[in-house]
Amino acid sequence: MVLRLNIDQIELATRDWICKVQIVEISHPRESLDKKCTFQNLILEDEEECQIKAVMYADEIQQYADKLKLLHTYLISTAKVKVSPTSYGKPIHKLYWILDIETVIEQIKPSHAVEKPLPPPTKLNITSSDRIPHLMVDSAAEIDILAIVLRCGPQKNTDRSHHRCREITLCDNQKYQFLFTLWEDFGEIEGHEIVSQMATAADLLVILGRRLSLQTRYNSTVRVNPNYPQAVALMNWAKENKTMLLSCPSEKTSTSSSIAPMIVSTGAQQLLSIAEISSARSMGVLSVDAQMAILDEFQDFCVLECSGCKQKKRTKDRKDFDCPKCKRTTALVPRCSFQIDLLDNTGTTTTSISADLGEKLLSMTAEDIFEITCTKRQSLSLNHVHEMLSDRLFEIQLRKSSWASSNTTHATLSVLSHMEKQHAPHTTTDRTSKKIKPLEISEVEVMATTTAAGSSNAPPKFEPPTPAKKV
Repeated sequence: MVLRLNIDQIELATRDWICKVQIVEISHPRESLDKKCTFQNLILEDEEECQIKAVMYADEIQQYADKLKLLHTYLISTAKVKVSPTSYGKPIHKLYWILDIETVIEQIKPSHAVEKPLPPPTKLNITSSDRIPHLMVDSAAEIDILAIVLRCGPQKNTDRSHHRCREITLCDNQKYQFLFTLWEDFGEIEGHEIVSQMATAADLLVILGRRLSLQTRYNSTVRVNPNYPQAVALMNWAKENKTMLLSCPSEKTSTSSSIAPMIVSTGAQQLLSIAEISSARSMGVLSVDAQMAILDEFQDFCVLECSGCKQKKRTKDRKDFDCPKCKRTTALVPRCSFQIDLLDNTGTTTTSISADLGEKLLSMTAEDIFEITCTKRQSLSLNHVHEMLSDRLFEIQLRKSSWASSNTTHATLSVLSHMEKQHAPHTTTDRTSKKIKPLEISEVEVMATTTAAGSSNAPPKFEPPTPAKKV
């Protein structure tokens, strides 16, 4: 006898069962990390709104390609039932199903004599935008987002090791902006879909991102203009406020609400020490717990770049120029960019920080920084920054890149995000290093350098330098 059961009633030992479900999410087929198999994830929801993950592999993906469709309802019988692994985050259910050639799948069409299709899904667990930076302190945390797409950048290589990403600026109905980064094939597949639809759509797009994190998530999905009532309401709000939303400050201005990168990645990010980051050969996105300090106050703290293509220029003259990349006359605009030092109990390293992250750290706009450091040629007053950073520990997300000159490969570090984690232990380590005026940050790449720290278990304290006037 076949048992008609809901998802929660089906256990590992259950035999001869049938369950009525709707496909509420379906990802694109993807290769496993070891390139040994192709898989496709689905999220199924039953009549009680209980959800479970289902997975198909290479042969079944092709076999069911024309049959399994988003938001369609099915009777599924005797799929393989397995225990959900926890290595890729907290599963949505303790079990998951494998749909193989022995699984019986029957579609329920509207004309079915007995069974009726399930109504459109409404169950979402959306994280509000203002809570995202706090939740992303935990690199294992997973979130769901529903947001309006304001801008979508091109797919690009972040370094010489060919890591690829696409950056998207999102906004909610409170005008809270944040940066959403799609890595590797997420940028190529979902990112390309977003770009294509933006090119032809009259209204702003809304995306639903589920099970997003700072670490690898094979379960992550990104869907454009989903049919959930919450998404439809947001689409209508975006349509009514399109002019206002598109006139919001860009990512290069300090008045945007927040730029808190989230990453859908195909490379896991573990928490490393500064010594491990500096010695690691691998490039990409890394995380570290460290103190921060600005030890060099002779920097200009900003560069000039083309207002169109964002190409950095060495000049400090803001006159219009003919940009060979944009192929038109364009203006140079300032962008905040400077070096910041990181320290933990294994060493110190110098990294770069720029744009909104840098402006928010200094509590100044790029225009103000340029006026003080380049036009007036004065030093910035950083007392408030030293006080804010003193004895504080941050979880910092870094991008490690590489570039080659002659026969040498150099590594650079740049800050993607930072979030205060806790107050660091107070120490009395004296500052004895001599300050030397470096080359302008616009003239050289910021090098990742490491200085060995003492044997103390507590991170040494950064003491703020005495401001020095430029001459």
